[in-house]
Amino acid sequence: MSFIKNAQKILQENIREYGMFIALFVIMAFFTWRTEGLFISSRNISNLLNQTGYIAVLAVGMTLVIVIRCIDLSVGFLAGFLGAVAAIALVFWGLPVYVVIPLVLALGIVAGLLTAFLVAQMGIPSFVASLAGWLIYRGAIQLVTAGTGTIIIPDEAFNAIGNGFIPDIFPAEAGPLPGVHKLTLILGLLGIIVFIVNEINGRRKKQAYNFEVLPMDMFILKLVFVSALVGGIIWVLAGYQGLSWTAVVVLIVVLVYDFITSQTVLGRHIYAIGGNPEAAELSGISVKRLTYVVFGSMGMLSALSGILFASRLQSATTTAGTLFELDAIAAAFVGGVSAAGGVGKIMGSLIGALVMLSLTSGMNLMGIDISLQYLVRGAVLAAAVIFDVATRRRGK
Repeated sequence: MSFIKNAQKILQENIREYGMFIALFVIMAFFTWRTEGLFISSRNISNLLNQTGYIAVLAVGMTLVIVIRCIDLSVGFLAGFLGAVAAIALVFWGLPVYVVIPLVLALGIVAGLLTAFLVAQMGIPSFVASLAGWLIYRGAIQLVTAGTGTIIIPDEAFNAIGNGFIPDIFPAEAGPLPGVHKLTLILGLLGIIVFIVNEINGRRKKQAYNFEVLPMDMFILKLVFVSALVGGIIWVLAGYQGLSWTAVVVLIVVLVYDFITSQTVLGRHIYAIGGNPEAAELSGISVKRLTYVVFGSMGMLSALSGILFASRLQSATTTAGTLFELDAIAAAFVGGVSAAGGVGKIMGSLIGALVMLSLTSGMNLMGIDISLQYLVRGAVLAAAVIFDVATRRRGK
């Protein structure tokens, strides 16, 4: 009985953090049932993760932008434009991949800093400043693709980023698990072990400083649930072709940004600005400097998103980047970021992207009309924002 009471108490106190995981689980279970297991098949999950990649990367950057009480509407067409720049550099300029990727990422940082200049130095609202960027980059992508419409990218190394999979260290049919990607299983197992060790060490540190921690039964349940969830996904992926390079890129981005926001002074300052910019400034935090950092980071991630998208399509098109910014904003809000600023986790943005793309994938498999799909996704976004407002009021 105490176990149930503990579970209810923990869920109520952490509903914002755990609610999105529950929502993702319910959505995946529903579509698995409605599609007779097709949704959870190895091929579909692999495709889902690849489709989520370029939106998840944008959602990570957008989370930080919203945390500091700003918005960036330019990221979609910026991603499309920089993807086209990468295609032009590869096809027409003849530059190698290892030069093109850093070049495009650097251009993304510059673009983000330009938006930050308008916001931080000129005092222009981020909505207006980024809307100007939205228009500029939309025109820019049409200019660079004018005459060709679509730029086909023949570079195999570049295209492998969006379509390739990590190699296996063992032959596919060798060993006790024929047809299963062994390296993916090994990496998944190592990831689970690292997660468990970090959680145990984190719990010990909190106890050493007399911080509140989860009851032992809830802590064990959390470890078992997350390990089982990750293990299940890894097993499904290993049954197809293993981890894709897109998934690897997204995981690296999420882990790096999660570390920065949760374990560094920079991360704490970013959240302090979102909580109260005036108080943060009086405390010695440079709001302008961190605005540059956040928007520069957003520009770099936009460039990375454009690379992932162009690589997946193996081409650059005039329409690339359309509605990317809205998908990223939706993923951030569904993932738990607060419209009031100061609240939101990087891992939540990844879960939010998975929720939105799972809805799209599942409804496509069920043959639901596109108009109804937009209605459902809009309702989910509205529910996420209503939930945010309700929890903040209850907190007060």
